[in-house]
Amino acid sequence: METRPLGHSDMHVSAVCLGTMTFGQQNSEEEAHRQLDFAVQQGINFIDTAEMYPVPPKADTCHRTESIVGTWLARQARDKIILATKVTGPRRAMNWIRGGPASLDETNIRSALEGSLRRLGTDYVDLYQIHWPERNVPMFGQYLFDPDKETDAVPIRDQLETLSALVKEGKIRHIGLSNEHPWGVMEFLRLAREHGLERVVSIQNAYSLLNRSAEICLAEILHRENLAFLAYSPLAFGHLTGKYLRDHEAPGRVTLFKGFAQRYDKPNVPPAVAAYAGLAKELGITPTRLALAFVYHRWFVTSTIIGATSLEQLQENLAAWHTPLDADIQNRVEAIHLRYFNPAP
Repeated sequence: METRPLGHSDMHVSAVCLGTMTFGQQNSEEEAHRQLDFAVQQGINFIDTAEMYPVPPKADTCHRTESIVGTWLARQARDKIILATKVTGPRRAMNWIRGGPASLDETNIRSALEGSLRRLGTDYVDLYQIHWPERNVPMFGQYLFDPDKETDAVPIRDQLETLSALVKEGKIRHIGLSNEHPWGVMEFLRLAREHGLERVVSIQNAYSLLNRSAEICLAEILHRENLAFLAYSPLAFGHLTGKYLRDHEAPGRVTLFKGFAQRYDKPNVPPAVAAYAGLAKELGITPTRLALAFVYHRWFVTSTIIGATSLEQLQENLAAWHTPLDADIQNRVEAIHLRYFNPAP
């Protein structure tokens, strides 16, 4: 497995990252450990988790994922694993996490990190990410900014000062952002420069054949600021496997957790999925392989976060790494994209 620099940091991460948000909900600890073992055997050194996982978040499962990763990590060479986790943001009605974190102030960030370190059984994380912005922004399938929803928020400088202190204390190696927008990225970078604070190294946002917003609004920033892009949801909550075309009630996250993925409840999603599935059939590959190969080899994608609920799914996902898309195939993908432009932003 190819490794790539994590932005301007000193770390090199595998081009495919194992996501863990099914661990503790759809996957048992034993199944999760098998996935982790297999991933490492295939050359993956990058594991991504979060304090709120598994997803969908619930009070009775919260934090299970980190604990499961922690029991696996206990038998690994710690310095061989690049471990990423995230602090839960406020205002998402998750009152079971630190009383429903009211903000990303120093108290909440420190409490979140200490909890993660304890569950993961380690004294540091390699990449600590803000799971989503505290300020008013459209998120998770919303796409229109609404200034009427403005609320008080901890200033970005304050968040950055807390994270920078934790880096100096050795509890975090590097910091990153997730579900962030261009203004926020540039503000974090500006404040770091002006005040001598820690500079973010990565951005983790959704990216797939159905959601190519990053190409429009972030790609230039990634290039000019030397930031890593970590693409999550490359199969669009399973839609790009094509299984929901064949059976609307096929087992999967869409049917198990109805209404959870509003990003994909948009009118051009089904015809776009059908068009990509049709192209995959013409090419003699699965829709899954086409969708993953597209994301894996985009010039600005540093690492693609994949998740699976079975070892067989994980094997197929990793096999897609070896599916090159030549110029003709890329042009055909682009033609579909222009017909159904960014259907799930």
